[in-house]
Amino acid sequence: MACSYADGLSKYENKGKLGLPEKFDTAEEVERKVQILAGWMRESKHTVVHTGAGISTAAGIPDFRGPNGVWTLEKEGLKPDVNISWDDARPTLTHMAIVSLEQRGYVQYVGLQRQKLAELHGDMFVDKCNLCQRQFVRSSAATTVGQKSEGKACPAKRGNGRRCRGKLHDNILDWEDGLPDADLDLAISHSCVADLSLCLGTTLQIVPSGNIPVDTKKRGGRLVICNLQPTKQDRHADLIINTYVDVLMKRLLELLDVPLLPYSAEDDPLKISQLLLQSSIAESSGNGVFEPIEWTIPEEWVKDKDLAERVKSRKVIRKRPGVKDEVQGRKKVKTESGHVQREENDKEEDELDLCHKNGEVLKKSDRNEEEDEEELIGETCVIEDAEERETGKTEQEEGNAVIKSERENGIKTESEIKNEEEHKLERSEVKVKTEQIVKKEESDNTIKSEREDLIKTENEIQEKNEKSERNEVYTNGNSTPSAVQEEGDSESEVTGPENRSSDIQNDLAT
Repeated sequence: MACSYADGLSKYENKGKLGLPEKFDTAEEVERKVQILAGWMRESKHTVVHTGAGISTAAGIPDFRGPNGVWTLEKEGLKPDVNISWDDARPTLTHMAIVSLEQRGYVQYVGLQRQKLAELHGDMFVDKCNLCQRQFVRSSAATTVGQKSEGKACPAKRGNGRRCRGKLHDNILDWEDGLPDADLDLAISHSCVADLSLCLGTTLQIVPSGNIPVDTKKRGGRLVICNLQPTKQDRHADLIINTYVDVLMKRLLELLDVPLLPYSAEDDPLKISQLLLQSSIAESSGNGVFEPIEWTIPEEWVKDKDLAERVKSRKVIRKRPGVKDEVQGRKKVKTESGHVQREENDKEEDELDLCHKNGEVLKKSDRNEEEDEEELIGETCVIEDAEERETGKTEQEEGNAVIKSERENGIKTESEIKNEEEHKLERSEVKVKTEQIVKKEESDNTIKSEREDLIKTENEIQEKNEKSERNEVYTNGNSTPSAVQEEGDSESEVTGPENRSSDIQNDLAT
């Protein structure tokens, strides 16, 4: 059954997490949690049930992502050994328990009535017209998957009495097909107004259907999950029950005092459709007209004003409390003073294990107190043997006293040693910089002194050259020293070649 459905799907790699390990709660834990669920169902005025392939495994139909699921084995190149036919399959205890709860008013949106059922991923026993979009119950399971036509004409009639000219196709979604609008809208609306959403046999991995139960939690309702494997929405759940869904539902009916309705073929739309088909064939030697059971969601159901107003009135709570009455895998343990806590964490959170030995609680991993207050569940546990508790407290006080004494005696802590090393490094850097500055100043002074000496030497050379030029006299190409006036005279008389020739001329004239 499940294999034929899986074989008809197109190839798709991302099928979610497959083959996750299963977990089972103890019988005592299951009993405690079922009692909590029963109390919540009595309080709830609107309950929605979200079901998956896990509720059909008891009927011999394999699931898809379990340890022996169709896709888990397919990944290993295998197929399930057990694969019951569609004709031999019968509803499980969980199926009938849901119907029983619906008839007694405990469940508002699930059941055999079309008005209370949203088939988000389709139905093997329903055909849909490609023209008028009306749906009809088949007399046998569809042989195709992915909304493919088998060539059958639509039996619906128009307003003028004529038959619709559309063709029927299967109602099974393939991987890339969109969810039916009417079913999706109703599922979201009822989940938004629900006080309680109960998820049975599903890992909630496929979107958007896997996110719909969270709409209840966002608007102040409760979310309960019953599954053997971890689910995508475990962190949002108020209560997680790890057991078979049949075990849960059987005990839940007992606590709610609801009798389990037996399966009857007279109430099964599939069986009724088969009888109608046989009857139409028998009448008039086979000329009878077969009128299938219609399975269409009327538009007025989707546009129900009362439901729309209720959805509008349930506002999203932005700041939801982090601590709930019950969360699977989390426990809060308090001593008489209220300071000892413990927690068994699920796979997504940090582990905190408490070991009990001789009445003493040993913590293997610690959590922050603020996280404990937000996430842990209130549960009181009295720990006996107070003497050992007091002994542990005394040892801790003595240890604190030793640490304090060591600090007072000057024992350096790691932080102090680190600070000293930093100060030492800073002093070393300052010393190096100071030496560099001193060397630079000395170098500058040396250069300045050399420059002054050079200027002085240049001045002396210049003075010497000037003096030498003044002491040289040239006459007829011969150079002889001449009289030079002493310093302080206003004019210097020099006997040169010109003056001497003038004297000779005067003598000749005389």
